[in-house]
Amino acid sequence: MKSMRMLVLILCTCFVSVAWGQQPAVTVLPDWLQFHRATMNRWNSFENVINVNNVGNLGLKWSHATGSFVYSSPATANGVVYVGSYDGNVYALKTSTGAKLWSYRTGFYVASSPAVVNGVVYIGSYDGNVYALNASTGALLWSYKTGDKNGDDAPASPTVVNGVVYIGSADGVNPDGRVYALNASTGALLWSYPTAGVDSSPAVVNGVVYIGSYDGNVYALKASTGALLWSYTTGYYVVSSPAVANGVVYIGSEDHNVYALDASTGALLWSYLTGNDVGSSPAVANGVVYVGSDDGNLYALNASTGALLWSYLTGSSVSSSPAVVNGLVLVGSDDYKVYAFNLK
Repeated sequence: MKSMRMLVLILCTCFVSVAWGQQPAVTVLPDWLQFHRATMNRWNSFENVINVNNVGNLGLKWSHATGSFVYSSPATANGVVYVGSYDGNVYALKTSTGAKLWSYRTGFYVASSPAVVNGVVYIGSYDGNVYALNASTGALLWSYKTGDKNGDDAPASPTVVNGVVYIGSADGVNPDGRVYALNASTGALLWSYPTAGVDSSPAVVNGVVYIGSYDGNVYALKASTGALLWSYTTGYYVVSSPAVANGVVYIGSEDHNVYALDASTGALLWSYLTGNDVGSSPAVANGVVYVGSDDGNLYALNASTGALLWSYLTGSSVSSSPAVVNGLVLVGSDDYKVYAFNLK
C-alpha cells in the first residue's frame, strides 16, 4: 500500500488578527482525556476563551506529519496530545509546539481514539491488541489480544471508568465480535460479551455499558458483569458511539436514523431519518442533539422530541463527531474543512 503523509492539526486559541498584548486571559482547561469526556456526550462546559465572536479568527498553530491517515480522535492530558495513525504508531506530541515526545509502533493500523487515565494511554490497534502505554515515556505496560488469536481483529476506541477498560472489537473475518472489560492495571480479562462485531466506543454511565454493533443492535450491559440488560435492533450497522444524557441514549445507525432510547429499558423514544448513514457520534448539550450524517448535513435536533431545529449542508459527508464548547458546535467534514457553528 502506498504511504500517504497526513497531518495532525491544532488550531491556535491565540487569535491571529489580535495583537499579543490584547489577548484574553487564557484559562487552563480540564483535559479531554477520552473520546466521550466524563459526561459521555462530547461537551466541554469549561471552555471560556473561544466563542461565537472570535472563532473566525482562529489560525493554525502547528501541524505534525504522520506516515498515513489519521482517523483517531486525539486526547489531551497534561500538555500532551495523544493520537493514533494508520502508519501503525501511537504518537505523543507537545500541545504547545507539536514536537514529538515519543511514538509507539503497534503491528498494524491505529484508528482507535486513545483514553488517557492515571498516567496511562489505552488504545486499540488493527493488529488485534489493546495496548496500555506509559503516558510519559510510551513504554508498554501491557497488551491484551482480542479475538480468536488468528483473525483480523480490530479493537475500537476504549472507555476507562473506575479502573476498567471497556472496548469493543470486530474479531475475526466473519465478522464476529465482543465487548471486553479489562483490568486497567493489568490487562486481565474481567468479562466479554459476544456480538457480531463492534466498532463504536462504549459509553459507561451509572454502572451500565452502552455500545453499538455491526449486528444492528444497541446493547446495554451491566458494567460489573457484562450481563445483558437490554438490546434495541435498528435497521443496519451501528458504528456511531452513543451519548447518554438525562436518562436517554442517543445514537446513529447506518439505516440513516438517529435514535433516542430510554437508558433503563431500551424503549424507543423517537427517531429522526437523515438522508444517509449516521456514523457520527452525537453531542448533547442544553437539550439539543448535534450529529452529522453522510448526507453532508450537521443536524441540531430537539433532545426530547427529535424535532429538527436546524441543519447545515457541508460539501461532503459528516462522519466526524461534533464537539460543543461555549456557544459553538465544532465538526469536521469530508470536504477537508473544519466548521464552527453558532449553537442557536
